[in-house]
Parts: sequence; structure tokens; C-alpha cells
Amino acid sequence: MTLMTDQPARWTQATVYPDMWVDPDDDPRNTEGASPDGELATLQDFLTGYRMTLRMKCDGLNAEQLARRSVPPSTMSLLGLLRHLAEVERDWRNWITDGDPLPKLYGKRDADFDGAVAEQAVVDAAYADLEREQAATDAALAEHADLGERVGREGIAVRELMVHRIEEYARHCGHADLLRECVDGRVGQ
Repeated sequence: MTLMTDQPARWTQATVYPDMWVDPDDDPRNTEGASPDGELATLQDFLTGYRMTLRMKCDGLNAEQLARRSVPPSTMSLLGLLRHLAEVERDWRNWITDGDPLPKLYGKRDADFDGAVAEQAVVDAAYADLEREQAATDAALAEHADLGERVGREGIAVRELMVHRIEEYARHCGHADLLRECVDGRVGQ
């Protein structure tokens, strides 16, 4: 017996490994040669990979799909994740500085998710905000090549900040996996 459901059928673009997002030869996260040398390069490589994974999970969706809150009653959506990570990147810069904190991008708590509405202008702004905030945080951290250096009012080690950034993106990539599958059935790592 076949049950009727409004859930999308599971699918992938991969033909080699059905549990992958794309085939290994088509995966922009795959690089030729040896892994990076050194702790900083390794941390940056992992961060880049998770950032790319998040973008891949959002690719090919329209504003309505990106804003869809796929797991009620949660307010989380793929668009909300983009906005949240832009907000988090800005907040990490506040950890680095001794100066006055930068204001929140989207206002009050949870506004990053609550304001993730199905409008193309909101989508475009979210991608621009994320790109800008990532670049600004990367530039601020580039001034501190010693991973053991303690920065900001809290005296957080640069290494801890880098690991926390990787953890944040990795956790939200897991959310993005589930959200994307609920939106259009696409699965894969």
C-alpha cells in the first residue's frame, strides 16, 4: 500500500554514491593534492569547507523555499541560517575587539530567523550580509596569526575562536541538511 504524503521524494545529483550531494568529481570542496600544512591552514580549510557546504545546501532554491520553516514549530529556515551566520560573524568580531561592540544586523534576539521572509530582496541582502561579515571577520582575524594570542575584552584565544567558528558552521550545516531535504527532498553530505 502506498501512503499519500506531501513530503518531497528524496533525491540526489550524485550518480556514484547515492548518499552524496554531488559526485566527487563535481564537488567544489574536493581539492587536489595533500591537505594543508599547519594548524592555521587546517582550521581555515575546514571553515571554508563548511561555508561552502552551507551555500551548496541553499543553491537552486527560490525565496519561498529558502524562507520555508520546514520543521514546525521551529522558526529555522535556510534563509534564517544565512542571516544567523552573518549575525554570528559580526558578533565574533565583537569578541576580537576591545572597543564598543558593533550593533546587531537584524535587531532583537531571533530577528535573524523571524525576519527571514520569502522576498528576493531579503534573500539578496542575506547573501550580501553573510559575505561581507565573513570577509570582515576573516580580515580581523588575519591580524592575529598566533593562534595562542588572546584578544578582546574576554581574552579569548584566536584558536578557540577559529574552532568555535568551525563548530558553528558544522552544526548549522547539519540543520541545513534536514531543512533542504524537507524543502525539496534533496539529500547528501
